[in-house]
Parts: sequence; C-alpha cells; structure tokens
Amino acid sequence: MSCFKSKFTDELIANAAYIGTPGKGILAADESTWTIRKRFASINVENVEPNRRALREL
Repeated sequence: MSCFKSKFTDELIANAAYIGTPGKGILAADESTWTIRKRFASINVENVEPNRRALREL
C-alpha cells in the first residue's frame, strides 16, 4: 500500500464507508432517451428533463 496521501484521500474513504452502509450503494444506470421514453409512457409520465433527473436522483 502506498504511503502517498492526496487531498482527496479522506473524502474517498468517507464516501466508500457511506456507500457500504446498509441501505446505501451505487446504481449504475444509463438509459437511452428512447428507453426512458417508453418507460415513462407506460406510467403516463412526460419525458422531460426534470422528470428524467428526478428518476436518476431516486
């Protein structure tokens, strides 16, 4: 293990600990505009940026 410590080391450790706690984590999802449009249409939600952002931030 390197003894080098960058200015981001503490932040990285804190973030890793946070996402490792129960109920937290990382969702990696990259849906195309076409896919999200179909998903929204199926639940009668308008395909606009605020709705796409809200879905990503869930």
